[in-house]
Amino acid sequence: MGKKIGSERLGDLYQPGKKVRKRREWRGVKDTLYDYSRWMHNMGVLGKFMMNKNNVKAFFRYRWMVNYLAVPMMVDRHTAGLRGNHLRIAHTEYDLVVEDIAKLMQNMFQADKNIGKDEALSKKIVILDENEMSHLLCGFPNLIGLGREIPAVYVSVLLQQDAVCPYIDVAQEYGLSGDVCPMPEAEAGVSIADDFPIFGACAIQCNTTCDGSMMGNGIMARRLEGEHGIPCFQLAAPMRHTEDGVQEYAAQEIRNAIKFIEDCTGEKWDWDAYFECAKRFNAETRERLEWLDMSTTEYPQVIGANLALYTETVYMAIGGKVPAFLDADKKITKLAMDSYKKKEMIVPEYRHRAIIWGVQAQYYTDFLPWLQNCWGILPLVDMLSLVSTRMISEDDPEQAIYDMAHLYENMIMRNRTHGGYKVLLDDLWRFCEQFNADMVILWEHMSCKALDGMHGMFEEQARIHGIKLIWATHDLMDPRVVPRASLRQDVNRYMRSVLREEPLDPSLEEIDDGSSW
Repeated sequence: MGKKIGSERLGDLYQPGKKVRKRREWRGVKDTLYDYSRWMHNMGVLGKFMMNKNNVKAFFRYRWMVNYLAVPMMVDRHTAGLRGNHLRIAHTEYDLVVEDIAKLMQNMFQADKNIGKDEALSKKIVILDENEMSHLLCGFPNLIGLGREIPAVYVSVLLQQDAVCPYIDVAQEYGLSGDVCPMPEAEAGVSIADDFPIFGACAIQCNTTCDGSMMGNGIMARRLEGEHGIPCFQLAAPMRHTEDGVQEYAAQEIRNAIKFIEDCTGEKWDWDAYFECAKRFNAETRERLEWLDMSTTEYPQVIGANLALYTETVYMAIGGKVPAFLDADKKITKLAMDSYKKKEMIVPEYRHRAIIWGVQAQYYTDFLPWLQNCWGILPLVDMLSLVSTRMISEDDPEQAIYDMAHLYENMIMRNRTHGGYKVLLDDLWRFCEQFNADMVILWEHMSCKALDGMHGMFEEQARIHGIKLIWATHDLMDPRVVPRASLRQDVNRYMRSVLREEPLDPSLEEIDDGSSW
């Protein structure tokens, strides 16, 4: 019990109706001490964060801040069952993510007109959308790009499953439809409830995903411009991003956005600074390609929710600007290669190799660790991690503009949901072949009309290609519509009724986590 993978009954870590686990997972002396040291590190980051008076004030000013008490629990959920190098890979990822979010919020609250009131800092900040690439800021080394929705909405619901439910309710009381995607609806609700920090010289909004996203942007832009005097630029990346005919328009949108930032801040675009970030961004892409290559073999190493959450941070929020992330990438690759050479496994038995497709349930990102620990289903790679892997120019300004346009067209949450039939449906089977996958876990986000409209096509194509297809129905950020237990039951029924299999860890098949973090 303890040291070997699979030796711990992970279901025993849950208590019915309780908020916290019964006890910490025992992983053997060495790994338990290492895991505890990373828990202490995260507590140190949180403790240091709370020593700043502005951050203390924020706890009393913004309702969503209370969710950050659950940071250690969130990391525990995403490292469940891991041992050795795999545990170290996960903590290397989450250590940096926790530190980055803490830094983001500290800058926000210092510049916030409600709290820190640092006008000099505020004039150096450009507000970005939650799902938007931060790459435009690479050429402005004296400016800071911050997404207000990231800590208030996106990260909050990763920490506490019902974190944004009050804001969804506020938006619907305001008159928004209940079948709108909960993500933009929650963001609009935060704005309506006046629960966003107020700062920034300007804002760059983008048509990231869907009509609901643009609706939310409209509500927030009205408040930013009308009440706070913060000018907004709408960056309209082409929806049919795979077509050559739209690329000149896409590049012009990037030029216009750069000019807008220059006019609002007085800063000038710096190509030297941009190309320094571009080199780092390419180096990070090469590391990610190493991880994906390993996932095509019998012994994948960097997979699942940890890959997804880390990729979202490095690819979009960092974009080559922070050297520490490249250092972490290299460390992860070294650990992964070491485990690969030793043929180390993440769980005792690999029964199925799965591609995770569609828009994932934000209130249950640790569903993927549950898949591997309970049923031996290996979540090799998810749709949101399969973003652009092509190298961008490191020395040609004209090509760099088109490369930036490509990145904004292929942002997470839009590179598969827009661009036509090929990128959403056909590419799925190509990835199944590339990663030797025999199964697809297909997220069915109830409010995502683009994906749900192709339900029958996915079913038909799965039969043609001989792929096992499991639908996991959810409502993205509202667990009241589809609880976590229902997501697990979708898998349990398929595995028992269709495949006639028994769980790898029976204690996880039925767990009560309705009240847990």
